[in-house]
Amino acid sequence: MAQNWSYISAISTYLPARSETNADLAAFAPTWNMDKVAEKTGILSRRKSDESETALDMACRAAEELFTEQPEYRESIDFLIFCTQTPDYILPTSACIIQDRLGIPSSAGTLDINLGCSGYVYCLGLAKALIESGQRSTILILTADTYTKLIHPLDRSVRSVFGDGAAATIVRSGSDRTSIYSPDLGSDGSGAHNLIVPAGGFRQRDATHEESTDESGNVRTDANLFMNGREILMFTLKRIPGSVAKALANANWSVDELDLLVLHQASKLVIDTLTQRLKVPADRSWNGMSEIGNTVSATIPIALRQAIDAGVLKPGSKVMLSGFGVGYSWGSLAVEWSPDIS
Repeated sequence: MAQNWSYISAISTYLPARSETNADLAAFAPTWNMDKVAEKTGILSRRKSDESETALDMACRAAEELFTEQPEYRESIDFLIFCTQTPDYILPTSACIIQDRLGIPSSAGTLDINLGCSGYVYCLGLAKALIESGQRSTILILTADTYTKLIHPLDRSVRSVFGDGAAATIVRSGSDRTSIYSPDLGSDGSGAHNLIVPAGGFRQRDATHEESTDESGNVRTDANLFMNGREILMFTLKRIPGSVAKALANANWSVDELDLLVLHQASKLVIDTLTQRLKVPADRSWNGMSEIGNTVSATIPIALRQAIDAGVLKPGSKVMLSGFGVGYSWGSLAVEWSPDIS
């Protein structure tokens, strides 16, 4: 019996039309030093979903873009994974709603994953396992988040960073050999409080909506997103070099063989610092967040689509993906690029 191997065969993205620039934020809050923000984050503007537009809506738009280009995929999908931390409902599972909305066969399995910045790598690892174990052959991965809806307008620490976006990825069964290598995955829940929305779940169902101001002048309530940027950075620098080394070993690659490093697009500071620590040349590390911001679970596939469109990714390119953040959680994975994608 022939071995089932997995590979990425298509990627499409969706970005909301509305954009919030650094000039917009400077006009809103003249005391905010947006030049300093741009220098540190590398972000000049970020995309914002409309008031009535949800992560589920954006995921469907990304998928429909993919089906417009390659309509044959709609009927062949036999598993759907939706990764988001901003679902429409506590229940039912958003992926079930998406299956119906997209007209995907009801024989397809569906699953929600509540993960943020590491979520795409986790989804690829799950897709690989489903395909290479012979359970499924064509998997649709949807990643989408609307963090901007969780942000207090007077919290510069997160408003200046996060944007909204979505991506659709097809992972298929091939016959030659895998192009998605075994991931390195990990978590450390001791850091959960450093990136959190305290209220809204069953631990603290009701938010007080009482505003508090931190020492840097950022305002938020328990219903808003809180991020301790310094602690997140320290966690990232501690964990990710080792994770990437393990993922390289899983593929039997050296860092010198990499054609492209695609890190979670957290900020310019994070990308630059990790690239240096990993000893990857700067011109082999992708940074495409300047006009869209940090789109959480969608950053890596959006970056991959940008690299495809720029002609950087070519058949046979050796690519390292690494996502990290909320949880804490992290995942790194090596991919040999498929000739299917254009």
